[in-house]
Amino acid sequence: MSNEIDIDILRRLPKVELHLHLEGAIPLDCLWELVKKYGGTSEVGSVSALASKFQYQDFPHFIETWIWKNGFLREYDDFAFFADRIAEDLAQQRIRYAEAFFSPGDFAVHGLHSQRIAEALRRGLDRHAQAVTVMLIADLNRDFGPERGARWLEEMGEVKELGVIGIGMGGSEQRFPPQPYRDVYQRARDLGFRTTAHAGEAAGAESIWDALNELRVERIGHGTRAIEDKRLVEHLKERQIPLEVCPISNVRTGLVPDLAHHPIREYYQQGLLVTVNSDDPKMFDTSLEREYQQLMETFGFGLEDVKKLITNAIRSAWCDEPTKERLGKELAQMDND
Repeated sequence: MSNEIDIDILRRLPKVELHLHLEGAIPLDCLWELVKKYGGTSEVGSVSALASKFQYQDFPHFIETWIWKNGFLREYDDFAFFADRIAEDLAQQRIRYAEAFFSPGDFAVHGLHSQRIAEALRRGLDRHAQAVTVMLIADLNRDFGPERGARWLEEMGEVKELGVIGIGMGGSEQRFPPQPYRDVYQRARDLGFRTTAHAGEAAGAESIWDALNELRVERIGHGTRAIEDKRLVEHLKERQIPLEVCPISNVRTGLVPDLAHHPIREYYQQGLLVTVNSDDPKMFDTSLEREYQQLMETFGFGLEDVKKLITNAIRSAWCDEPTKERLGKELAQMDND
């Protein structure tokens, strides 16, 4: 099968994504409208210049750029605006189901309340609800500390009906270990939330152990550096703990020098429960389709491997069983098309 045919099939495959940050998935022309709205054109004078802004020296530089970009999200209508555009983009990619992070604490500086941010996001996302289902995960950014994280968690408990199904924890992993969030995560479970945490991205294997043992997470965001600890890799395999792997993201932030050095092939071949995700696709110039294409070109993954990775995502998703069955049937239907 030629690469051209492979790409066409990849485009048509019904996809599932479990690690997507909404603030990092804003289409550039949409973000450009927000930059103009808030007078940022003196620093970034065009859409192409905006794209050039998203080049990173290392992970801390990425965080710095993330904060800069979020400075152009200041009103609730901004969230509805970009959520609408993101959902449209996901639908065009044939992403049928997504679990997407949003970071309510990042916008307290503008006087925005997390509950109303969730409302605005849901308003925008639901304009394309017939084409793509997007559930929300609140990112309790570790840079702000567990006290504020606990407050945001309670606020999310007030708006669960908006499709907020879980919590995660991003931010500067290398500076803030997960242990102080132990009680926050227990409270999240008491409230009925599912749990994940970024670990093994900007910090090593011990960070993953801590997320598992201290926070008792159900999934691991990234998990790239698990490869440094053979016992951890075996543990992840035995327990079938889902990994939300984001290969191109890890290249863009300098975690790995290039895709060929990424451990995803080893994880997959050893039988770990690997899912593939785009993380912050518009900030990393990627998409779920491109992630799969790059795995095929770099590691020799075949179409059946890609389908297996999508099946892993369905298996690892936090949706109900009827939704999983529907997603599985849509994927299986590709064999008959």
